[in-house]
Amino acid sequence: MSDYQKIATAIEFIRQQALQQPSLADIAEHVHLSEFHFQRLFSRWAGVSPKRYLQALTLQNAKQKISQQQSLFDTTLDVGLSSQSRLHGHFVKLDAVTPSEYKTAGLGLTLYYGLHPTPFGFAFVALSDKGLNQLDLLDNDDITFGLNKLKQTWPNATLQHDQPKCQQVIERIFYHNSQEHHHKSAVTPLSLWVKGTNFQINIWRALLRIPAGELATYSDIAQTINKPNAVRAVGSAIGANPLAFIIPCHRVLRKDASLGGYRWRETRKQAMLAREEVRATKR
Repeated sequence: MSDYQKIATAIEFIRQQALQQPSLADIAEHVHLSEFHFQRLFSRWAGVSPKRYLQALTLQNAKQKISQQQSLFDTTLDVGLSSQSRLHGHFVKLDAVTPSEYKTAGLGLTLYYGLHPTPFGFAFVALSDKGLNQLDLLDNDDITFGLNKLKQTWPNATLQHDQPKCQQVIERIFYHNSQEHHHKSAVTPLSLWVKGTNFQINIWRALLRIPAGELATYSDIAQTINKPNAVRAVGSAIGANPLAFIIPCHRVLRKDASLGGYRWRETRKQAMLAREEVRATKR
């Protein structure tokens, strides 16, 4: 069992036992570790103690953040829906697949793919010379799901397995704290190249403007694109996000601060949110 799988098991146990407020000993026992080893594992993964992390997991904390950060979120998104945004202190540039590219279904296009471990489980990634176009978070190292999805999306493309090329992107997304990666990120935007409707593209650009450690609701996003009555359509567009984590749909909750679902598993969504929360408060 990987570190993330142990963490995910612990978080799911905490969610199920929320009313009982399980102790550190209870959680450690559930994942078959001593308190000492669990504390060390958790601190290595999250960067903070389990106690601090548990505070970030609470529903009350999410409700408070949504209330306090509404004006900040409005200010953040008020700069407009341009194609560039900041993530982890560096630029992310999002471009949409053109109608002609969509029509040819990848004819003449080479897509590079790989499977890599991340703090949130294995990631299947695919990219072209134009940018990253698929990132799925998986529960194991079986490449079948991601590869089949890539073939269905781009049936006429040439697919090439290239671990080193994809690893460079993974490091920029998930391991961005090193000085080398920070310098590279500040100079070269991370390019995203995605297939979607104009409505979906606008939603995904809005998501890119939610900073790490902050939250938004589906209604917030609908207001941002000047379609306040399109909350359901917004939810569908968020659910169609092709790039887990990098387009941060995990930062969108329901109005009551409940998770609101996540196609890469709700436990993973909660892990992402709490980890971002504690790291944001450490800055």
